[in-house]
Amino acid sequence: MVRDLRDARAVAGPDELEAFETDMLAGFVLARAAAGLSDGTISSDVIHLEQVRAWLGRPLWDMEPPDADEYFGKVLRSTAKGTRLSRAQALKTYFLFLPVNCGTRWRSTR
Repeated sequence: MVRDLRDARAVAGPDELEAFETDMLAGFVLARAAAGLSDGTISSDVIHLEQVRAWLGRPLWDMEPPDADEYFGKVLRSTAKGTRLSRAQALKTYFLFLPVNCGTRWRSTR
């Protein structure tokens, strides 16, 4: 008999989610480095992601369109256009990275 192991797995606790979030960010950094991006570019992406995460107050994968609307439309309204663009690009790249590179592990936390 085959059964879905996701049903038997306990819901991740706060420590597990924090460790998983750290693993995802580390994987993102490694993937960007493997793609040949400069350390400065990668560092900038991480700083942008950490700032969005700090504002959101929960893992980035929990961000919904209304959150993004509020953040980019209200919180960053007076920020320089280049900063908003860089932050949005870092977030977009991270969201493209998650399901492609972390598929099952990422979906199992949701």
